[in-house]
Amino acid sequence: MLQKTSHFMREANLIDGEWIQADSGATIDVINPATSLKIGTVPRSGRAETLRAIEAADAAFRTWRKTSALERSKLLRALHDAIMDNQQPLAELLTTEQGKSLTESKGEIAISAAYVLWFAEEARRTYGQVVPSPWRDRRILVTREPTGVVAAITPWNFPSSMLSRKIGPALAAGCTAVIKPASQTPYSGIAWGVLCEEVGFPKGVVNVVTGSAGEIGDEICANPLVKKITFTGSTEVGKLLIAKAASTVKKVSMELGGNAPFIVFDDADIDRAVEGAIIAKYRNSGQTCVCTNRFFAQEGIYDEFVEKLAAASKGLKVGPGLEEGTQQGPLIDDKAVEKVEELISDAVAKGGKVVTGGRRHALGGSFFEPTVIAGAKPEMRFMKEEIFGPVAPVFRFKTEEEAIALANDTEFGLASYFYTSDLGRTMRVMEGLKYGMVGVNEGLITTVEAPFGGVKESGLGREGGHQGIDDYLDTKYVCIGGLGV
Repeated sequence: MLQKTSHFMREANLIDGEWIQADSGATIDVINPATSLKIGTVPRSGRAETLRAIEAADAAFRTWRKTSALERSKLLRALHDAIMDNQQPLAELLTTEQGKSLTESKGEIAISAAYVLWFAEEARRTYGQVVPSPWRDRRILVTREPTGVVAAITPWNFPSSMLSRKIGPALAAGCTAVIKPASQTPYSGIAWGVLCEEVGFPKGVVNVVTGSAGEIGDEICANPLVKKITFTGSTEVGKLLIAKAASTVKKVSMELGGNAPFIVFDDADIDRAVEGAIIAKYRNSGQTCVCTNRFFAQEGIYDEFVEKLAAASKGLKVGPGLEEGTQQGPLIDDKAVEKVEELISDAVAKGGKVVTGGRRHALGGSFFEPTVIAGAKPEMRFMKEEIFGPVAPVFRFKTEEEAIALANDTEFGLASYFYTSDLGRTMRVMEGLKYGMVGVNEGLITTVEAPFGGVKESGLGREGGHQGIDDYLDTKYVCIGGLGV
């Protein structure tokens, strides 16, 4: 297994085209969550290494920004091809460090490549404007230019695709990057450094630094050479980064926590809703920011929905991600399991009924049974807290207005889902939900062509779609006078 992926499994930082260790020689162990065994180590870097990476990116920006959109597009297309040519080993590496099934990992690698291809195309469409002038002897131009050095901080749950949504538009726009992957899943981020180097990106354009989140984050926030921070992770950490970035007034893109509702109305196709619910709840063992956190089923179909959801949940195959047929892998670590157990205990203490699952899996380690809880109530912790695990609490509601109010009763506003066959209801509920993304009769809605992002405390900015490149560009107004016309 490791032999196959060793080409990409570099145990080093990439700074200014050189693969180096931390100045102190200190390292961080990387653990396979399916086996609890050590995979390898990565450098425990801090402010000094981050400073050098930022300076390298700044130096590279001076020439990279002058490349043509066509040149950047061609390099990104080559990067797309390199990712897909290596889909299998990259997916195996991802599964080994993160735990998700190989099927899911291959899908993540594929959408990572798709984002790169999308932004290879968007690189050539960052159009400006000629604005009608109020003066006869002046012309008004509006141009768009690359922002500068971008710092990308990515999470452990989607260590490849979350990076592709940041590095793709950054490079397409003409920016350079310093990447800080999550310490629990660093190899998928480091692999991007290997790939970018191999397809011909100039040294310093892409830099990868692993290590102390606090030290690396502090240097990124304080350093005036960094012009933009793009972060995917918890709302708590996102708020800290926003506050620290204010000292140098950086641009920020934040894809933060979620508390996704999944509403099933009496007139819904129940079987289709259950099929969508399984995807929306158990993908990556429930460890996604757009995973359903709260199910709301209307009273007329409540019992049928709970019964069918429980049966489908119980039928999921839990196992190591590299094992044939696995549908749900382990949680990332014991801490994640303990959080899930706390939430289940809280629900049971407040009258909830575990219909299926509810315990650590017989496989041991951080494997957990897919769980459905009936009789969920607003006072239970998962009404407000993100579960980030394979637990599906189902609330009962009576009216459409009540469902919308319950769904919106959260400071988060990332993804939401609902099922109905009534066109009028579709419009009313779609407009009533205060979320950045809404899935109607679908449980999986992410695609490179559409803008991904939330409202309220779920974030700022959008990734994907034609909007995805906007935050990596600055708008410049040019007034040309003295034309004598």
